Amino acid sequence: MRILITNDDGARADGIKLLEEIALSLTDDVWIVAPETDQSGVSHAISLHEPLRVHQAGEKRFFVKGTPADCVVLGVEHLLDGKPDLVLSGVNRGGNMADSIAYSGTVGAAMTALAVGVPAIALSQMFQGVDIHWETARTYAKPLIERLLAVPWPRPVAPNINFPACAPGEVTGVSICRPGHGLIEGVNVTERVDVRGGSYFWLQFRRAKNLVEDKECDYAQLLDNKITITPLRPDRHAEGDWDNYRAEFGDTLAVAPLPNLG
Repeated sequence: MRILITNDDGARADGIKLLEEIALSLTDDVWIVAPETDQSGVSHAISLHEPLRVHQAGEKRFFVKGTPADCVVLGVEHLLDGKPDLVLSGVNRGGNMADSIAYSGTVGAAMTALAVGVPAIALSQMFQGVDIHWETARTYAKPLIERLLAVPWPRPVAPNINFPACAPGEVTGVSICRPGHGLIEGVNVTERVDVRGGSYFWLQFRRAKNLVEDKECDYAQLLDNKITITPLRPDRHAEGDWDNYRAEFGDTLAVAPLPNLG
């Protein structure tokens, strides 16, 4: 099996070093194509309007001045000498759950892999305070990946795995669940002034953990020390919602033919 690994925390992050260790426990054919610098929050973005610079840092190891999605596209379509069988993205420093999934470069890399025809799994290690239990991801990632690869996946989906903020022995189980809603309340904008008198801005998510009311969602399950797996689809299709919208708004949204504006 050939595995391509990437992340959004950057090519030198602790999480991708751990992911390389995990991948090498599954196969000896592991390729690393990762962002040169931290690309957290870039989601699925690819660089269409600027060139990409690639530095080969070793055998089967490439650092890209670009996004996680750029890394996947470059790896699958150009840098590897054959298409990978699997893309692993992470292990992210911090959870990628609830509303934050939409912004995650870790998840964006996995979604991009699906778009170019390669199965993918995103992995993140939640933490609280200053301590991060990398050993939890180290303990459980390999057996979970092996089990996921052993069964057929329904439709093109990317399993999004989050490990809870606890030691391995405190994990209470595995929950296959849906993403929550309400974790991101808004975005703080901080204005500062540079040495030439020009304004610049820092953006920071404003969290509202108390607004997550769904006890069965990924965030709530992680707080119960469960490993969560949320199957994600690139087409954003929410099954059941279309029928409900059609029943509720079908007549209201019906419009007459447009008048002849000529």
